Amino acid sequence: MEEVQIIFEDKNYLVVNKPAGMVTTRENFQFPKNNFQTNSKKQKTISNLIYLEDWIREKYGDRGLRRQGIAHRLDKGTSGLVLVAKTEEYLDYFLGLFKTRKIHKKYIAMVCGEASFWGSINMPIGRNGHIFGKFGVRIEGKNALTLFERIASINYESKKFSLVKIDLKTGRTHQIRVHFAYLGWPLVSDRIYGGKMVGKLTRPFLHSCEISFIDMEGKGVVYKSEPDIDLKNTLKLMGYKIIKN
Repeated sequence: MEEVQIIFEDKNYLVVNKPAGMVTTRENFQFPKNNFQTNSKKQKTISNLIYLEDWIREKYGDRGLRRQGIAHRLDKGTSGLVLVAKTEEYLDYFLGLFKTRKIHKKYIAMVCGEASFWGSINMPIGRNGHIFGKFGVRIEGKNALTLFERIASINYESKKFSLVKIDLKTGRTHQIRVHFAYLGWPLVSDRIYGGKMVGKLTRPFLHSCEISFIDMEGKGVVYKSEPDIDLKNTLKLMGYKIIKN
């Protein structure tokens, strides 16, 4: 697993790049049964998991903030940008921005199949009543809106794939994974939602690459992050080269 990277930091907050495999917070985290295989040589348990919340506490000390100031979550298998407040005032400010949808988050994902050039997915999401930890499009679920544009089409091993940039308008659990699977374009290497495994990638091809908002001083800020090395290696394997902005 890669290390946490600090993208930006000042006296009020920091923006970090969370690696895949790291759980964001301990709050409400549920450990599914049989998630890890065990053997006589090494038994993996929940105590082996690494949390971003603990990383912040170790690096900055315990400031007594809720979730050590973490303003939002990313799935364990998703890499990318996370906002962390250093003060109670900024934590409340961030939570207010998220509640009113004034923080804008963009993701990059690789999906199986040939996605549309652009589109919107406006379908409610709720828990799957039969499989622990899985969600789906459900009439009784919470409203969820995902906008996307296709930025590249890739042919690999006689299969079609699409690299898409996503503008996440709501933040439901597994929203991107559920929405694209619903349209028949599951994320690459997403076992839970039917994605095709590619190369050595063992987690969904999904990265939070951009976050923007107006800070408390009224200044518009934008933070960006490149895909983690495992995603870059997958793109290289598939014959696609990332061009930096």
